[in-house]
Amino acid sequence: MAIEKLLIANRGEIAVRIIRAARELGIATVQVYSKADKDSLAVRLADETVEIGPPQASKSYLNQAVILDAARSTGADAIHPGYGFLAENAEFAAAVEATGLIFVGPTAQSIRLMGDKVAAREAAAAAGVPTVPGSQGRLDSAEAAFALVERTGFPVMIKAAAGGGGRGIRIARSAEEFHHLMPQAQAEALAAFGDGGLYVEKLVEGARHIEVQVLGDGHDVIHCYERECSLQRRRQKVWEEAPSPSLASAIREQLCASAVALAKAVSYRGAGTLEYLYDDRTHEFYFLEMNTRIQVEHPVTEMVTGIDLVREMIRIAGGERLRIHQDEVRVSGHSIEVRINAEDPARNFLPNPGTVSALAVPVGDGVRFDSMLYQGYTVPPFYDSLLGKLIVHDKDRSGAILKLRRALAELNVEGLATTKPLHEALARDADVQAGCFHTAWLEPWLESHAATLAAPSPAAKVAP
Repeated sequence: MAIEKLLIANRGEIAVRIIRAARELGIATVQVYSKADKDSLAVRLADETVEIGPPQASKSYLNQAVILDAARSTGADAIHPGYGFLAENAEFAAAVEATGLIFVGPTAQSIRLMGDKVAAREAAAAAGVPTVPGSQGRLDSAEAAFALVERTGFPVMIKAAAGGGGRGIRIARSAEEFHHLMPQAQAEALAAFGDGGLYVEKLVEGARHIEVQVLGDGHDVIHCYERECSLQRRRQKVWEEAPSPSLASAIREQLCASAVALAKAVSYRGAGTLEYLYDDRTHEFYFLEMNTRIQVEHPVTEMVTGIDLVREMIRIAGGERLRIHQDEVRVSGHSIEVRINAEDPARNFLPNPGTVSALAVPVGDGVRFDSMLYQGYTVPPFYDSLLGKLIVHDKDRSGAILKLRRALAELNVEGLATTKPLHEALARDADVQAGCFHTAWLEPWLESHAATLAAPSPAAKVAP
């Protein structure tokens, strides 16, 4: 059945993005919001709005019952969860469909299977996809975990089985560290995810973080090539690009084919991302996990392929089969996305919510700014600090970096500190320009460039 009215169970820039995609499909929208978000851009843009509770996410955006009530009361026939909050909650997906509504995303079964890192590794192995050497199942005791580590050797990563977003991870380089960190990882996993189960895998040092975008309709699956996401701070991505500057064509084909094989094996529906570690010294890649939702960094894939991923996942949820064949997917040029957060790089990225007293957004061919901002908007302190994403596209990577520098110079957000100075400095860095970095590259760089980030950047002086 075609979707006629879509409820967005999220906030911020992704809610704005979904509203715009739905409107381009002729679909009416309902935006739910907490009391803290009553003046948000998404609320201003949606056709209908419903207040769902106080600022605390646990009482609003994570409150499944009140969101389902909002859908019923407004006559919505579908719910889009965006990313974060309930996006990868299998129980919520099942509840949406049990209510007779459409969940814009994969089935609860797929979310449950791929959301558990251990089960996902097992599914990957069954599909012939390489995985990092480590535990074959959940490890619920320190004794079992250490017995495994004695076989694999150090260093190792201790990870939450039900985790995500870099939470619940510890790195142990010795037996002493392992015994000290294992209880910490269990406690954090239990507190963050309600599940203290862990697994252990070999640490591949100096590796890159590569992810493959897939689209499926429950029967067929295609890939939309890969993204490079190696520039990370505390395992959180800050700069993403497509295509990866590190992959040879043959490796790219193998990587993307493995992603399709795994997505097909779980009858995947909607937009999803498979994450890998890639060792560019040995040219080996290893499956890490699957994100069963739209990603923050999806725009770079859209820019190089011309495929609107959000519109496609709404169409698929409405019952359409894939309209795009694999041989029709082409990569053109290069795209880079940088995350603009309400954080102060000069003060160890201290969150800095506040009121946007002035706003100038860069424009021009190949420049896109996906955000929730408008002049006079007060950014609430209760949620993730992401304000928006600045995305550029050019014919090649060097051109994209130059365009990014120009666009950053024109971007002006006054009234609160942002991560703009970080990205200006990265875009001028010789290693970044050469594509020479890995997942552990950024944090030492930040330590050595602290003084640069504390000073006004040259580019900032030419901003309008």
